Amino acid sequence: MSGTASLVIVGAGPRGTGFLERLAAALPELYGDRPLDLHLVDPYPPGPGRIWRTAQSPLLWMNSMAEDVTVFTDDTVRLEGPVRPGPTLAAWSGTDGRRFAPRPEQGAYLRWAYERARDALPATVTLHEHRTTALRVDGPREGRQRVWLADRAAPLPADLVVLTLGHLDAEPDAEQRELAGFAERHGLVHVPPGHTADLDLSALPAGEPVLVRGFGLAFVDLMVLLTEGRGGRYEGTADAPVYVPSGKEPVLYVGSRRGVPYHSKLGYALDGERPPLPRFFGPDRVAALLGRDGPLDFRRDVWPHVSHELGWAHYHRLFTAHPERTTGDWAGFAAAWAAAAPGGPGAHDLAGLVAAAVPDPADRFDPDALDHPLDGLRVPDADALQDVLRDYVTADLRRRHDPAHSPDAAVFAAVLSVYGQLVRLGDRIDTDGWWHGFFSYLASGPPGPRLRRLLALSEAGTVRFLGPRLTVEADERHGVFRASSPAVPGAVTEARALVEARLPAPTVTGTASPLLRGLYEDGARATPGGLLAVDPADGRILQRDGRPHPRRIALGPHTTARAGGGFTRPRTGGLAFAQNDAAARAALAFLRDHARRPAAPARTLVPVPAPQRRTEEHHGPHQ
Repeated sequence: MSGTASLVIVGAGPRGTGFLERLAAALPELYGDRPLDLHLVDPYPPGPGRIWRTAQSPLLWMNSMAEDVTVFTDDTVRLEGPVRPGPTLAAWSGTDGRRFAPRPEQGAYLRWAYERARDALPATVTLHEHRTTALRVDGPREGRQRVWLADRAAPLPADLVVLTLGHLDAEPDAEQRELAGFAERHGLVHVPPGHTADLDLSALPAGEPVLVRGFGLAFVDLMVLLTEGRGGRYEGTADAPVYVPSGKEPVLYVGSRRGVPYHSKLGYALDGERPPLPRFFGPDRVAALLGRDGPLDFRRDVWPHVSHELGWAHYHRLFTAHPERTTGDWAGFAAAWAAAAPGGPGAHDLAGLVAAAVPDPADRFDPDALDHPLDGLRVPDADALQDVLRDYVTADLRRRHDPAHSPDAAVFAAVLSVYGQLVRLGDRIDTDGWWHGFFSYLASGPPGPRLRRLLALSEAGTVRFLGPRLTVEADERHGVFRASSPAVPGAVTEARALVEARLPAPTVTGTASPLLRGLYEDGARATPGGLLAVDPADGRILQRDGRPHPRRIALGPHTTARAGGGFTRPRTGGLAFAQNDAAARAALAFLRDHARRPAAPARTLVPVPAPQRRTEEHHGPHQ
């Protein structure tokens, strides 16, 4: 073949930026000085993309401390390509590393990281930025692909397409369609699942009750935008804020399956000896699971080993950092814990082992109790429930900021380790159901200051707690939404507005993206939970016949190549970095082997000015 190779990257947010950085790092080694047309497609600015765009409310924060956010590799990441270190968000901004930065600041950091990656591309690469939406990818399996854009009639030709899409909108499911229709018939307000910063909240009236279903991070954003975002403010101290309403706020009635907010971010670092991970859920266990026939069920086949791994981390920390709260020694307990692994000779003795070695039940690892914190709760009325929930949040804040409970931090480290291993199972396992919710609740909660402000809003009456196992009904007779929880028998809350405080599930079957739907209809495989199945080795999209597509790669939350959190902590192995590196190297190797013309012969270098790499920007409709 002759001519210039063409690589199209769809999605220019953090994933696209990370892939571009790894591409630039590997180009000299794998692609040499061959010419390359690189097309970057996204209606939002490269770097921050949609979710982290700088044009959003500064009231919205990062969910990690600035010192815990990096988009650069280090020597703890398993890379084939070169390490290209860079500053954390804290170092880049020159600010307190323990603060939670506003999201527009993170967007500026991502823009800077994108520009650094762009400027690292050699002069033989021409970068085209297309500020538009990719609608479809088609083309023969063994031939050039075509990427159809919203702003042009002719498609972009691509020797290889890489999808680095972030969080996407979804089509409403049957329940959401029914609720939307009910709201329309009765003149009510129904806000479906979505990215909170993009939702129109103006229809939620001041002083009126609003039912909120969901108590995770989407709720926290909603809480901020409907209180401070409407002119409310906090007085008092950071540890004991007092909310002063503006009078423009609605009254938020919030509940969920658990009935409590996600656990607070930890307020201390894990020092001293760290748990040796992985121990019970590592490569050998993953290989054994992959060797089984048929699909894997997470709760039956995987969770027993994951739970044992989390408990191992918990008790390792308890014995080594807080031995006065244990009996016996760590070596003896560790041997017994290993024997009690699923399928081991001592599996039936696990509860007795823990009871004998850890006298205080509060020091034991109990994942069922963690997942159902209000199980069996019954209170006489809604006011009593408010007291219970305020006590729960207060206790959670106290515990998550007290190093005396550092086994919690060890479990956090183990959860991240487990996530890295689960990705290697690819589409053999669906992690987007119960596990993803449990992971988020345990390890991806809000900053402590957000929960302190939640308590202040509760004291002010601006937020009311509904309880666990929340049910919401559409009352056709009275034309209202009705919410109830078994924790308050007989109590029902009525409202003319309902907000679904959660992101839509990232499924290829339910997505609002015609590009992803088209890939699925064209033969791409999906997991039972709806994720796009990709080869865990390099991100190539798997077809339903089991073969990876040679010219299509995908990374990100809509795929089985996903990482455990939004961003990577420095020196923690960086799963997303390793995925980006493998995918970038696979892409370059493919383009090299299918170059449209042979590499230029070796030349004698002479001291002439280096040519400037060209960047072309194409603006299309902002969708």
